[in-house]
Amino acid sequence: MADIQIEDGIIKILNMEVQDPKAAAVLAEYPQVRWAEITRKAVKIGLGYLKGGEKP
Repeated sequence: MADIQIEDGIIKILNMEVQDPKAAAVLAEYPQVRWAEITRKAVKIGLGYLKGGEKP
């Protein structure tokens, strides 16, 4: 389970594991120094789906 905190509008995720071999293979095609940037962008895009908020 990941440790997730929200501070000043910033979502901080520690120790998250994502089991997705296909995504890992695509990410591995890039230089390792870019992995954090690429992953952050992918998570930000995914979090865009949350903007609708909780629906009853």
